Amino acid sequence: MAYNVLIVDDSLPMRSVIKKTVTASGFNVGKFFDACNGKEALGILKQEWLDLVLTDYNMPDMNGLELITLMKADEILKTIPVVVISTEGSQQRVKEFMEKGAADYVKKPFTPE
Repeated sequence: MAYNVLIVDDSLPMRSVIKKTVTASGFNVGKFFDACNGKEALGILKQEWLDLVLTDYNMPDMNGLELITLMKADEILKTIPVVVISTEGSQQRVKEFMEKGAADYVKKPFTPE
């Protein structure tokens, strides 16, 4: 089964790196979608069937934590797992991501493993 993945990051080069890394890891991707912030991501989430969201924290207009909060408040979107990929790696920040409903956290920079 192939999974549709939404990558949310304000950096186009970082979105490309994440796509390449996910592909290189062997994860079975059906289609990638990408957004430059949480607000754009919500629009895509309401239009497309997605199985996984990979989001940065620091973004303009709507950050990753705000995106997770809004997704978890929605009956349909709350079932989609969200993994935060960010340089924000303090214990307090990671705890906050997890308390808001993130499935996991990956610190930038990262490797396919």
